[in-house]
Amino acid sequence: MSIGQIIQLMRGGIIEVFYLILPVLTAALVIGLIVAIFQAVTQIQEQTLTFLPKLIVILVVLALLSGWMFTHLREYTIHLFNMISKM
Repeated sequence: MSIGQIIQLMRGGIIEVFYLILPVLTAALVIGLIVAIFQAVTQIQEQTLTFLPKLIVILVVLALLSGWMFTHLREYTIHLFNMISKM
């Protein structure tokens, strides 16, 4: 196994992590922005106000997309095991 192949495997793993976490981070970012705008408009400066909406949205996104995430991760793992057998 060459250094180039190891770098390619590491890069692929990092891209997969970003690909799987992107929907969750996007949802948290959007709800955080909405709550921040709400706080700015109403002048409520409570730091803990954003925690519960973000938690709920993240759990909902994980519940809705968990099947897709596990399927995608399974396909990537199968791909990795197939690469091991070729070495």
